[in-house]
Amino acid sequence: MSLTAGIVGLPNVGKSTLFNAITKQKILAANYPFATIDPNVGVVVVPDERMDFLTNMYVPKSIVPATIEYTDIAGLVKGASDGEGLGNKFLSHIRETDAIVEVVRCFENKDIIHVEGEVDPIRDIEIINVELILSDLEQINNRINRIGKKASMSKDKDVVLEVELLEKIKDSLEKSIPIRNLELTEEEKLLIKAFNLLTLKPIIYMANVSEEDLLEDGNKYVDEIRNYANSENSQVITVCAKIEEDLSDLDKEERIQFLEDFGIKEAGLEKLIGATYDLLGLATYFTAGSDECRAWTFKKGMKAPECAGIIHSDFEKGFIRAEIMSYSDLAEYKSELKVKEAGKMRLEGRDYIMKDGDICHFRFNV
Repeated sequence: MSLTAGIVGLPNVGKSTLFNAITKQKILAANYPFATIDPNVGVVVVPDERMDFLTNMYVPKSIVPATIEYTDIAGLVKGASDGEGLGNKFLSHIRETDAIVEVVRCFENKDIIHVEGEVDPIRDIEIINVELILSDLEQINNRINRIGKKASMSKDKDVVLEVELLEKIKDSLEKSIPIRNLELTEEEKLLIKAFNLLTLKPIIYMANVSEEDLLEDGNKYVDEIRNYANSENSQVITVCAKIEEDLSDLDKEERIQFLEDFGIKEAGLEKLIGATYDLLGLATYFTAGSDECRAWTFKKGMKAPECAGIIHSDFEKGFIRAEIMSYSDLAEYKSELKVKEAGKMRLEGRDYIMKDGDICHFRFNV
C-alpha cells in the first residue's frame, strides 16, 4: 500500500525548506509568500536497518524499500478556503493524502518575515485548521443541498443515514471541531470515505525550531503546541529546517557523524516517518530472496490474506497459507536453514494477524 502525506503551513514557516531537505529536491524556497505555486511531490525511502540486513544476506537482483510520498503545497493564508492566495487550488492537492503534516514556526528571526507579523504558533495552527474546516464545510453543505430533498421524500435508508451523518458533521464543523475528533463508527467512516475530508485526516504538528532549541527538544512555543495537540490526540515532532538542509547533502556515514557531533539522537526525517507510521497504525513485513528483497507497508491488525493482497489481489483470493519467520529470529540465526532447524519457521493460516518484521512467503492457488 502506498503512503502519502500532505505538508501544509503558513508562508515562511520553513515548509519548503523542510520539504527540500527530506526529499533532497531543490525546489524554490524564498522569503516571501507564494514562492511555491504548484504542488511539489517527493518520494522518500523509509530508513530501515532490517532492509539493509536482508539485502546483505540475500544480495538480491532487486531492492524495493518502503516509501512515503510527501506533497508540499504553497503557504496557506486566512481566506484560503474562499480562494484567498489561490488557497482552494492548493487545498485540493492534499485531499488524496493519508495524513497531514502541519509545519509551525517556533523560532524568532527578524530577517524572515512572518505573514501575521509575529510568532504565535497556536494562532498559526488555528488559521490553518479553520481553513481546512471551512473547506470541508463547503463540501458537506454542497452534498446536503444535493441529496437533502431526496432524503426527506425518500424511504431509502442509505440516503437518510447519509444526510443524518452529514448534518452531524456540519454541526461539528460549525463549532470548529475537526471531524477526526468525532466518534464515528466504521460504517459512518465508510459513508464519507469518498469525500476525502481534510479534517478527518490524522495530523502531525512539525515544530520548526532553531538549532539551539532543537538540542533542548523545544522551547515555550513547542510546549504550547504539545498542549494543543494533546487535546486532540495529535502528535508533535521538533525539527530544525536548517539542520535538515545541511543533513540532506551528506552521505550516510557523514550524517551519522554530523548528528553525533550535534548531540542529536534522530534526524527530523526519521522522526516524521516514525510519527506517521505510529499515527496511521502502520507496520512493515518483508518478502526476501535472491531475486528481490521488498518491504511492504500494512495496517496493524490485518490478517495474512489481506497482507498477501497488498502484493496482488490473486494472492488474497487464492490464499492457502503463509510461511513466516520473524526478522529477529533470522537476525539471530543468520540463515533461513538455521531458523528452520531451530523450529522458528511457521506455517500460518487465514486467521493469522501479521506482525511487524514478519518475513513471508505466501502460498496461493488461483
